[in-house]
Amino acid sequence: MQKFLTWTLEQIRKDGSTMSWMEEKRFEWVPLCASMLKNLLDGHTFIVITDEDRAWFCHYMLRAINNHHKNRPILPFISLQTLYPNLYQVKTKDDIELLENMLSQAFPSGYTFFYVGKNSDIKMQIAKRKDDSFMWIMDEHIQNSFYLLSDDDSLDIKLIQLFRLLDKSIDAVLFAEVTFENE
Repeated sequence: MQKFLTWTLEQIRKDGSTMSWMEEKRFEWVPLCASMLKNLLDGHTFIVITDEDRAWFCHYMLRAINNHHKNRPILPFISLQTLYPNLYQVKTKDDIELLENMLSQAFPSGYTFFYVGKNSDIKMQIAKRKDDSFMWIMDEHIQNSFYLLSDDDSLDIKLIQLFRLLDKSIDAVLFAEVTFENE
């Protein structure tokens, strides 16, 4: 069994020069991803939220994560927009608290937000309230999140590459190829 940090570096290097941008960011990625993967193993449901500009990514990820060609169990990833179609009505702290109450009842084993987008979006306020949220944030460094630039010409490609790395990481954890010791 390999340490997750070492395994991640190997996966980044396997993808060659197209993924070289991630090599220096792996130290930012590994602790966040390890925490997310531990939540997955603990039975959390992952509630995917994106800002409007990244809505395509939510659809892409949800179709790809449980593709029938993968030889693994179906994973609990769902879109908050699908779960709560009136999400656009959430505007205040009270609205967010009501939503959180519903989610706590719906997912008694726990849930983790997976947010991709800008910090300025109201949906980010939903994700930010939970300490264990897995967040890919554009244009702002926020503690316990992965930083990206929204004006990066390669942003869409990088999001797909990050998803691929995450997907491979899920397999590595499910099939006991990695350990999180000393990570």
